[in-house]
Amino acid sequence: MNELLEKAERLKTASQTLAMLSTEEKNAALEQIAKAIDRKRAVILAENEKDMAAGRAQGLSPALLDRLQLTNERIDQIISGVRQVASLPDPVGEIIEEWTRPNGLRIQTVRVPLGVIGMVYEARPNVTVDAASLCLKTGNAVLLRGSSSALHSNKALVSVMKEALRTTAIPETAIELLEDTSRETAQRMFRLNDYLDVLIPRGGAGLIRSVVENATVPVLETGVGNCHIFVDESAERSMAIDIVLNAKLQRPSVCNAIETVLIHERWPYVGELLEALHARGVELRGDRRLAAAYPFVTEATEEDWHTEYLAPILAIKLVTDVDEAIQHIHRYGTKHSEAIITENEAHVRRFFQAVDAAVLYHNASTRFTDGEQFGYGAEIGISTQKLHARGPMGLIAITTTKSLVYGTGQIRTV
Repeated sequence: MNELLEKAERLKTASQTLAMLSTEEKNAALEQIAKAIDRKRAVILAENEKDMAAGRAQGLSPALLDRLQLTNERIDQIISGVRQVASLPDPVGEIIEEWTRPNGLRIQTVRVPLGVIGMVYEARPNVTVDAASLCLKTGNAVLLRGSSSALHSNKALVSVMKEALRTTAIPETAIELLEDTSRETAQRMFRLNDYLDVLIPRGGAGLIRSVVENATVPVLETGVGNCHIFVDESAERSMAIDIVLNAKLQRPSVCNAIETVLIHERWPYVGELLEALHARGVELRGDRRLAAAYPFVTEATEEDWHTEYLAPILAIKLVTDVDEAIQHIHRYGTKHSEAIITENEAHVRRFFQAVDAAVLYHNASTRFTDGEQFGYGAEIGISTQKLHARGPMGLIAITTTKSLVYGTGQIRTV
């Protein structure tokens, strides 16, 4: 039996045990995982450095290297995320609604695990732990398929988590890493309907498209982030500059960083904003008016408005009003995160009603589109689709429901 089927069978069996565990048993297991990662951080960092060295040798972009790298600070964040997940209410078993029919049947809708989740992702080894902790908390087993660029890191993290689970009620086979990262094996994984209940792709547009187009297993789709900020005419100067700088530069390589700023043509501080960005090393690609007015701004092409740079590059456009900003976002946005900076409440309402995206912001950075920032402890991904879940996906997003019907001998006669 090959690796994929062997691990899939183990996961399916483990999911049946997981579904029966108490919240206390699952939380105790998560605490053991947090302790083990802390205890084995030197081993994890050493394995991560092997991936980093290989990535540098292969010429991976700075954005990809940033996503790949683990540091002591990032391991602290991973551990904190596991413990936050453990501290959150357990959605499994929650009664969502309950009612009684005229014939006396009492019906409940309750939350239950999905079963076995297949996680397909690129580069970021923190996703290995985020996905595992969220799945275990919700009673789901998880098959992790990371990229070859993070294989040493992922193997180390999964080994540490499995070792931690050996002293808990959760079987260590509830987490499995698919070490065969070949395209052929991935294609077989996408069609493993007898074992997997859902696939969640997390990565670039190419990866997500490959999963959506080739999978027969249901897909909970995440999306890329071509995110925008619209600076309205009434935007407060320092707030607007601070938000734009944060949304672009706090971590440029992630999907909730902005890629385009739309500025009302009558906003008085356009030059100050552009100077601030330029002074911090941001490459600016602007419309014709901006490129003509500022020597450090190059003229944007049509491709620039479509591009998720994941780097300190920013497209900038002057617009006449909020409606032009909305139309630009309709054309080029990816339904991820969009923001408006304004003191005009009518414009906020119009923007919030008209823009179709998972998360909309007024006077705040798009960098808050994140499971931890939303209070989910961690996230399994950010959904930009409209069915089942949208936005940062935490515990509830990876549960489903079933109906429990309580009777006293009722039979149907019509």
